[in-house]
Amino acid sequence: MAPASSGRVRRRARGSKRADARARSAEDWWWDRLAPRGSGYHLQQADSMLLVLPDLENTRARAHRRAPRRAPRPPTRGPTAAAKHRAKPRPEPSPDQGPDSGWGDRIPLEVLVHIFGLLVAAHGPMPFLGRYTNSACRGMDWRTEQVELQGRGQSISTGIHECSSTYLHLEPPKPGFKTTAPQVAGADMPLLRHLLYCRHRSRKVMHSQRTVSSPRAARVCRRWHEATSHPALWHTVTLSPPLVGRAAKGNLKAEKKLLASLEWLIPNRFSQLQRLTLIHWKSQVHPVLELVSKFCPRLTFLKLSDCHNVTADTLVMLAKACCQLHSLDLHHSMVESTAVVSFLEEAGSRMRKLWLTYSSQTTAILGALLGSCCPQLQVLEVSTGMNCNSTPLQLPVEALQKGCPRLQVLRLLNLIWLPKPCGRGVPQGPGFPSLEELCLAGSTCNFVSNEVLGRLLHCSPKLRLLDLRGCARITPTGLCDLPCQELEQLYLGLYGMSDGLTLAKKGSPLLTQKWYHTLRELDFSGQGFSEKDLEQALAVFSGTSGGLHPALCSLNLRGTRVTPSTVSSVISSCPGLLYLNLESCRCLPRGLKRAYRGLEEVQWCLEQLLTSPLASR
Repeated sequence: MAPASSGRVRRRARGSKRADARARSAEDWWWDRLAPRGSGYHLQQADSMLLVLPDLENTRARAHRRAPRRAPRPPTRGPTAAAKHRAKPRPEPSPDQGPDSGWGDRIPLEVLVHIFGLLVAAHGPMPFLGRYTNSACRGMDWRTEQVELQGRGQSISTGIHECSSTYLHLEPPKPGFKTTAPQVAGADMPLLRHLLYCRHRSRKVMHSQRTVSSPRAARVCRRWHEATSHPALWHTVTLSPPLVGRAAKGNLKAEKKLLASLEWLIPNRFSQLQRLTLIHWKSQVHPVLELVSKFCPRLTFLKLSDCHNVTADTLVMLAKACCQLHSLDLHHSMVESTAVVSFLEEAGSRMRKLWLTYSSQTTAILGALLGSCCPQLQVLEVSTGMNCNSTPLQLPVEALQKGCPRLQVLRLLNLIWLPKPCGRGVPQGPGFPSLEELCLAGSTCNFVSNEVLGRLLHCSPKLRLLDLRGCARITPTGLCDLPCQELEQLYLGLYGMSDGLTLAKKGSPLLTQKWYHTLRELDFSGQGFSEKDLEQALAVFSGTSGGLHPALCSLNLRGTRVTPSTVSSVISSCPGLLYLNLESCRCLPRGLKRAYRGLEEVQWCLEQLLTSPLASR
């Protein structure tokens, strides 16, 4: 029996060797297929993926790049083997041991910066690139920091995570923002996240996965630390001290602690900073902006939200140092009107966007705009703050048209404003020939009428968005007289108004007949149009010529008298409809009076309407 058993063992060994040889030859075939010799590319092998990279630097030989495939050893049985296994402790990492030569160290620096630029553009620099506290921002060498992390273990990493998350917050850029970092065409974001996560796990720098939500690439290796230090990745920053919620003394201490970190971070990371947001700063705004004016010459956007003690000297200093600054957002901040006026006098010739919160000092700022202080202004927004001001704002429409002739976006949100009456025989103003968006939405008493709307838009043929929510005095006849022919978004909803104030109107077919070929979003919520009037208005979308489908993708009919047959007709005619609001529609059957989001829900609503007995009415 013994010889037979040994023969079987030998046969198994030969079979396993042939299988291993076949697998090895298949691996060589794929290796040569993906990166053949002389093609100018080489492969980097990880645990679960292969990277095809160009030959930008000298790499090791192909045989050394491959991970050796070890034959699986048969597990030993018995108590002696278990004792031997327990007797071998894992070797402790030595501080003198240098970083391993893994695939992460051999990736070219340009490729790493490209990959990090994609991730930063999607999710922001923090916490991916790294978190910086006072101890980490004192010019500490990366190797010393790594040794301390390896020596002390989990307590150091946990402490850094808990402290720094309250001191520094960075956010991803807004849609449409162009980063200065080069991009990689056709990059797969899940693949990049998995690649970076595997590399982070392979280095064993952070010991606790429960306390760290995402890897910090700056502590993986020297190459990655050098890539994350590239200034092109730090272009959008939001700085906010922790909200202590007690006396001002606690907030002052937190601001000073963060300021000490910024004294190192701003000169070493923010040289290409473009967008800066300060939130909840009460006393240390001037030192922060002084650092920004010294080390951030490429700043283009500044937002001060709930900030105090912003002086005229601070804003003028920033305007002189940052010659590319063209956007200023002062929502909910306590800034003197003299400071804003001084800033506009210094940087008004290049100002493009301005956001203000209405107060008693807004009149002085608007006076500077009316005096042609900002001839290149494109976006102007004035909205109410937390404490609504009941004093109406008098706005000279014709003077604003002369002072800001290139205005593209005008938003007067939730304001009680009165247009300054023009005298008899006074000719019309030059208008806003470049205006594309007008928002006059408000929930309080609104004095916007057809005459005021005509004064604003009589020379605006490029208008694309018109928001008149809450403007109950606007009629369809007045809207039809507007010169714009390609309106895409029209909001006429009346929110928070009783049925006694919502009078029955006619003329909704005039709106859809004029803009049915370009309308993408339409809001009729709360309007008192009759059933027949709404049926004629929405029937226009089903009579498109040339076989082209309407562009309508959002329709709000909340609180209207629309019928089931009208709704089913518009759904069938608009295959791209993705949002439909039928709340409080008294003519619809129960169970269907709700908002539908997505193509599947809208089609389900159509099926229910077609099978409902009320649909035939």
